[in-house]
Amino acid sequence: MHEERRLDKRTGLPSRLVIKRLDSEDPKEVAIEIADLSKSGIGFECEEALQIGEVYETYLTIWTEEIIHAFLRIVRIDLKEEGYGYGAVFVGMPEMDSSRIGVYQIVNGE
Repeated sequence: MHEERRLDKRTGLPSRLVIKRLDSEDPKEVAIEIADLSKSGIGFECEEALQIGEVYETYLTIWTEEIIHAFLRIVRIDLKEEGYGYGAVFVGMPEMDSSRIGVYQIVNGE
């Protein structure tokens, strides 16, 4: 049986996100599909190979059409049929943005 290690409840969110690696001279933006989202992290799928432990800059469009500017550290990678599945934690996310994710979970009864 798989033991749940997540700190916060996860929420699926039909949205897209653009990601840029911080240490790149020539930042590349990549669209990803969000599988789940919580106040502490995000699960997503992407065709691009990202590196575990690396930090990426993101612009996440949430359900209210607002954009959350955040940083993600990749903590898990799974090989998928088409691309990769990733788990990442938010790094230094302001409490206001984290709270907006929590409010969405409450409003939707998740």
